[in-house]
Amino acid sequence: MRRDFGVQRMNKQTISVALLCATTLLLPTTAGAQLIASGYYHSLAVCSTGAVEGWGDNTYGQLGNASNTNSAVPVQVGTLTDVAVIAAAGGHSLALLNNGTVRAWGWNNHGQLGDGSNGSSNVPVPVNTLTGITAIAGGGAHSLALKNDGTVWAWGYNSWGQLGDGTNVESASPLQVNSLTGIVAIAAGEVNSLALKDDGTLWAWGANEQGQLGNGTLVSSTVPVQVGALTGITAISVGVGHSLALKDDGTVWSWGYNVHGALGNGTNMNSNVPVQVNSLTGISGIAAGGYHSIAVKDDGTTWAWGFNSTGQLGNGTYAVSYVPVAVSSITDIVTVAAGLAHSVALKADGTVWSWGGNSYGELGTGNNTGSNVPVQATGLCLVGLAVADLSNEDAITLSPNPTSGVFQLDDMQVAGS
Repeated sequence: MRRDFGVQRMNKQTISVALLCATTLLLPTTAGAQLIASGYYHSLAVCSTGAVEGWGDNTYGQLGNASNTNSAVPVQVGTLTDVAVIAAAGGHSLALLNNGTVRAWGWNNHGQLGDGSNGSSNVPVPVNTLTGITAIAGGGAHSLALKNDGTVWAWGYNSWGQLGDGTNVESASPLQVNSLTGIVAIAAGEVNSLALKDDGTLWAWGANEQGQLGNGTLVSSTVPVQVGALTGITAISVGVGHSLALKDDGTVWSWGYNVHGALGNGTNMNSNVPVQVNSLTGISGIAAGGYHSIAVKDDGTTWAWGFNSTGQLGNGTYAVSYVPVAVSSITDIVTVAAGLAHSVALKADGTVWSWGGNSYGELGTGNNTGSNVPVQATGLCLVGLAVADLSNEDAITLSPNPTSGVFQLDDMQVAGS
């Protein structure tokens, strides 16, 4: 979800959101784990109060409001407070609290809530034995967590080896992913997982039938394998069958399933090695959806490519695009998230905008009418952390250090939570 992260100069309007985003830089941005998140058919947002609101599909209780009724408007998730970042998965949701513990709710038939059971829950429950967590990610029916020691932990569905523990046995409690250390970011797809090391290399595990591990083969792996020859990576995101990586030069790279153009390289051919997304530079954030992708430029504009049957590209059409196209009529975007067939964006003023499919109310507009252009979520809390305006515009330099958890604001050091 990298977006405002990495932006070195920002005006007063951006600061209110970016400061809370800094607390999420316990990783260097993971598309699902941030201030906004999208599951298959639901969306979540962290309020400036530290509470969480959700909207859309609630079949399994993934909105966490003690019901199983869908909602086309935002509803509060249980009694959660002091939330730092969130992640939305296929049919479940996750929240990382500022004390380093994790809560989960929703679908749990494979143990993806991590509470030691297989019973779904429509209210948040604690994930077993996890402390010192700095990042979270949700897949189709599995979950990931990154600890402050650089190790990765996984639980839930494991038929494809997406837990990375060397087996295909699912687990209802967290297990350590084999042989991974020095990790700074994580992402989870439908049946595969991805991690970014502090040396800028990428490691993947799980299903690989579409080349989603990016290692030049189509062989699935129950343990991490290195993705291609990519280095200098600063952000990652995983969709249903494809992955995205943002390089430190502002370019975007992709691999995996590409029948609908989700790789953005002008073709519809799958790729088992990373390929560069066409014509994208100056990118600060990425998100991989079901079969589409989104990127935010450092000028606050948003670009999308891939499948567009419900308008999830947001360009006013329903035509698939194999190369990036501009999302209509939306600027000042600081972060994005992507669901199965809808997209979500957070503006610098703390408002949330969505486009695409809306059968379950996942756009948060109070109805079930889809939209191929961005529309504002109705009645949503202010997203982000409000701070007083600074007297001088463009006065802040934000320099995250995900290893130490310390952020540098000009001459002040701020400890990450």
